[in-house]
Amino acid sequence: MDRKLTVAALFGGQSSEHEISCMSAVNVISAMDKEKYNVLIIGITQEGRWLSVPDVDAIKNNTWRSGTTQAILSPDATERAVLIMDGERFKKCEVDVVFPILHGMYGEDGTVQGLFELSKIPYVGCGVLASAVSMDKVYTKIIVDTLGIRQADYVAITHLDMKDLDGCVKKVEAKLSYPVFVKPSKAGSSKGVNKAVDADSLKDALLEAIKHDTKILVEETIIGREIECAVLGGYDPKASNVGEVLAADAFYTFEAKYYNEESRTDIRPVFPEGILEEVRDDAVRIFRAVDGYGLARVDFFLEKDTNRVIFNEINTLPGFTGISMYPMLWEDQGVAKTELIDRLIAQAFDRYKA
Repeated sequence: MDRKLTVAALFGGQSSEHEISCMSAVNVISAMDKEKYNVLIIGITQEGRWLSVPDVDAIKNNTWRSGTTQAILSPDATERAVLIMDGERFKKCEVDVVFPILHGMYGEDGTVQGLFELSKIPYVGCGVLASAVSMDKVYTKIIVDTLGIRQADYVAITHLDMKDLDGCVKKVEAKLSYPVFVKPSKAGSSKGVNKAVDADSLKDALLEAIKHDTKILVEETIIGREIECAVLGGYDPKASNVGEVLAADAFYTFEAKYYNEESRTDIRPVFPEGILEEVRDDAVRIFRAVDGYGLARVDFFLEKDTNRVIFNEINTLPGFTGISMYPMLWEDQGVAKTELIDRLIAQAFDRYKA
């Protein structure tokens, strides 16, 4: 196109990953080519209020939440616009593409993607189906089971099951041995995730996980290396190299990920022969199986002693913080953040045309 594209960049959101979204937004918006794009920055508070944000500095210094200028993406397909409060009136700003920089619930789970579909505005990343099933760890496991790819054994617990906490413990103990990991089915960034070593700690972990979701995933413990692969592309997705997470904590908790300086990532780890190819192939197969589009980070374990590759989870809006694996893996392969953003936006238009 011979004109600048107007990009609506959404960040923040109502999930437990609100702060991580803000960190990602700073990096994504700063890396956008200002010769190609006019960026409308829209921040969503944890209460769900949509605000026009003047610049990246307002995100960096945490002043954006005190803004009073509303900015709402219109669901009217004839508008294809953001409505910005101008005094007592709304000003219509036409939008070419939406770049959601949202993690977790109400951003990565298909809900906001449904709004984009209603608005008929091209948008970056996975669609409604892929976002919804990938956000829900239980349903992801059901899909991956059909591929014959190894994954941790698990038990699903619902909020209705939680009315009988002792019964939940018996259900888990009938299938799995301690220690086990307890996760909210639809939370991210390791929020609400705990390790249980006996019945008492399992009860505590279940009670914590249910604060984040109505469905809980209890998994067997896999001892091994935590490895991640980035997938990029539309209808012909490609896998990056494979990186490794070196957590400072017993496992990669939220605090270990973002606030423990001893946690590290290695974007060029050494693997036994054949492992890299297996992980990359599995990552693309899983991405296709969930109807992925645009981008995702697919996480695995490399089991200790056996060197078996075991699928962990898929993230359809991976982090873009300064320590996030997804952009680092592509940068290592010669795709800088600015080019990566260009590709993601181009893919959004390709899907819209298709």
